[in-house]
Amino acid sequence: MTHLSASQLLRAASIKHKIESLQKQLSRLFASPDSATSPPKRRKMSTAGRRKIAAAQRARWAKMKGRKSAAKPVKKARREMSAAAKAKISAAAKKRWAKAKAAGKSKL
Repeated sequence: MTHLSASQLLRAASIKHKIESLQKQLSRLFASPDSATSPPKRRKMSTAGRRKIAAAQRARWAKMKGRKSAAKPVKKARREMSAAAKAKISAAAKKRWAKAKAAGKSKL
């Protein structure tokens, strides 16, 4: 390239320009008619979806930086067992163990 004169470089640039314009004309000829008129369809995301993604990314950044995330996980409420139910389960376990020990077993 360094050995070319200015006129040769200008001629090469004009030839390259002609080639590009011919390639554009060829692509217009071979393109399907509906693809040239309509832009490609884009998938849309709901606002709620974007919010979820943003919250997840914030949580990942917070985890990387060593801080707790802004949203605290909601703990499930623990179910409490009534005293009668606890007594019933305890009685059944005692009955099973008594039967096992009478049979000479140390495991159930």
